[in-house]
Amino acid sequence: MKLIDDILVDDRIATTHFECDLQKCKGACCTFPGEYGAPLLDEEVDKIKEVLPFAMDYLSDESKKYIQEHGLIQGTPGNYTTMCIDKRDCVFVYYEGDVALCSIEKAYRDKKINFKKPISCHLFPIRVGQFDGKMLYYEEIPECASALIKGKENNTKIYESVKDAIIRAFGENWYNNYLQKIGKSEK
Repeated sequence: MKLIDDILVDDRIATTHFECDLQKCKGACCTFPGEYGAPLLDEEVDKIKEVLPFAMDYLSDESKKYIQEHGLIQGTPGNYTTMCIDKRDCVFVYYEGDVALCSIEKAYRDKKINFKKPISCHLFPIRVGQFDGKMLYYEEIPECASALIKGKENNTKIYESVKDAIIRAFGENWYNNYLQKIGKSEK
């Protein structure tokens, strides 16, 4: 573990090869089985409600009906998550063929909104936890095995793969401090 400013960082973020391979994993991170969807920051809740009409354009009728009946967010301040349909798909999932994708991100890419997606989704496979302060750790899951292979083939480490998300969450100065601490520089 390395301490960067006031954030403890798992060493595996700098050493593990990782690059998403959607054609092989099929967007598994958006369809994990469980009671809860993507973790949300408190400040993201209103933003998600604001962009919902644009994200709805990409959702199936089933997803729209689910949102109308059950809502899109659950939890309490400091512990919000997106809702899941049938304890699986995040309510914002839409499909292109057999690949699960995020309707919020689709609206962002189509330049309809300026919010990319929840930061927890953008950072994945990095998770943010608390341990006497903020801690970043690598969440290894079997569904991402293809990302490990692709990362190795392209020599891409986790911190490189999610660079934009790290900068979005913690700032460019923090990212540069991290690179310096792990003995790397921008390519």
